[in-house]
Amino acid sequence: MRIAFLTAPEGVEQIELTDPWQAVKDAGHEPVLVSTKSGEIQAFHHLDKADTFPVDEVVGDVAAGAFGGLVLPGGVANPDFLRMDQKAVAFVRDFFEQGRPVAAICHAPWTLVEADVVRGRTLTSWPSLQTDIRNAGGTWVDEQVKIDDNGPNKLITSRKPKDLKAFCDAFLHVISEGAG
Repeated sequence: MRIAFLTAPEGVEQIELTDPWQAVKDAGHEPVLVSTKSGEIQAFHHLDKADTFPVDEVVGDVAAGAFGGLVLPGGVANPDFLRMDQKAVAFVRDFFEQGRPVAAICHAPWTLVEADVVRGRTLTSWPSLQTDIRNAGGTWVDEQVKIDDNGPNKLITSRKPKDLKAFCDAFLHVISEGAG
């Protein structure tokens, strides 16, 4: 199964991209790096530049239907850039409309807020997003991982890099349910 990883050209927290990527790959699925521009993305370790990664697909050239799920890695700048890109926001919204699982960690729920898909949902995130989530009609909880199925799809969220194991396990569990 192809799994989309949506990032901006820069600002993604590297470990929030690479750990879920490896987990998806180890589970026998195909991770696909989707970005708003072709070329490479620049990852970060907090505020310091880290590695670059080649973009597989440009968000305007692919549809949610080509993927079994979506992972939204965090980083402070990454979701802020994504929520300013109409094609990226529409891509995210399309996963919800098609009932496909979406996983978002740390600051990534900012993109979900922009896509107007958190209303009536319960999710977690980096604590500074809780007011944005509540203002968008969602319920914020402080939990390591939250799986919400109060909508057309399952939404998996986590707070921070220390939650990555639980985040990856929950997402892989959800996509394996859909494949069965």
